[in-house]
Amino acid sequence: MEAPLYPHHPTTPSRPDTTDPVYWVTPRHLAGNDGVLAEQIGGILVSLGWRMWPTSRNTLLYVRPDGLCGAEWILAGYPFELGGLPVAWQLSARPDAASAMTEWNAYFTADVPHEALADLLVALDASEAPDVGFEGPESVLAALGAQGWIRDVDRPRTTAMDPGFSCSVSLEPLPPLIQDADLRHDLLGWQAWAEPVLGAPYLWCASFSASVPHDLVAAFASSLASPIPVPRRTLPKSAEGRLSVIHRS
Repeated sequence: MEAPLYPHHPTTPSRPDTTDPVYWVTPRHLAGNDGVLAEQIGGILVSLGWRMWPTSRNTLLYVRPDGLCGAEWILAGYPFELGGLPVAWQLSARPDAASAMTEWNAYFTADVPHEALADLLVALDASEAPDVGFEGPESVLAALGAQGWIRDVDRPRTTAMDPGFSCSVSLEPLPPLIQDADLRHDLLGWQAWAEPVLGAPYLWCASFSASVPHDLVAAFASSLASPIPVPRRTLPKSAEGRLSVIHRS
């Protein structure tokens, strides 16, 4: 995963044409986000009571009322890439509101399904101590297994993938520029990515720094692997042939 810098990128993606039909599709991890990731997640955060203000870097920063958690739409800042894709959202948590350093960070590119990110944020909002985890990595794999995902034969304790082998969630060495309070170089963090066609560009990527509580990653993983159809007006071209349209309205 590389981290080139680019000076400009649209602050928010364009909305799909509201006259387009709505497709209810599965699997969720290949559904994209309809070009409304900023609006969908911003609406969730506002409904949870998080405060929002624009920054001098043309980003949108949301902060939980107690100051312990933050979520920032950073696509305009184009800080770095994951898997060749620009990072769009950065989540963070700190041990106390006065702390200048975040305990952990998580990063998501623009086509991550907004339902999975929303469910992660709801879990983060409900956590009284968002910088502390009580579950082990098995909780993430168990959440995926409960939705029918399979474990990698060679790495059953660290990696699971969807039955179609188009999406993986794995405990891996941290990519460059992933920030964490623990500065050791041998740390592992959860990484997730969708690759509709083997060897083709990724649809989306996500990276969790080493100190992100496993139960929060499990909330993201469980939602990502959910078999419940999601509504979309536009479908990712790279996922053509891999998506099933359950209903059209």
